Amino acid sequence: MRQFLVFAGALALLIFVLQRGFGTAVIHPRTWLLFGFMAGLTLLTYGLTARLVAVSPTNLGVGYLVGMTIRLLASLALVTVHLARGGAHEGRGVWTFLGAFFLLYFSWVGFEIWATLSNLRPISEKQVSQT
Repeated sequence: MRQFLVFAGALALLIFVLQRGFGTAVIHPRTWLLFGFMAGLTLLTYGLTARLVAVSPTNLGVGYLVGMTIRLLASLALVTVHLARGGAHEGRGVWTFLGAFFLLYFSWVGFEIWATLSNLRPISEKQVSQT
């Protein structure tokens, strides 16, 4: 959880600095909504994976794939709803929204991959000691 909070804080600080420095030319007004959405999805998938691993350490792969699928489908639904509700008529705002979406999406996915890889050793050591 500490890694999550440090990453979320660093990412929020970066968004804040860019928003103060460049305004809406670089940062879309709904970037904070995207940030909260992605952070919530990450917490949801992390909790789901942690619960599955608590049941059995061999469930890590299943939990990770289910989490990845949930993140992908929920993110696509968010972009589709935004564009369907008039986001496609914002002119250049569409590109800043999509840019913010993809940067945040891949940042959170990268964080999840890094957090998973950093936790593989303790999980595999538990499996070896149980056999």
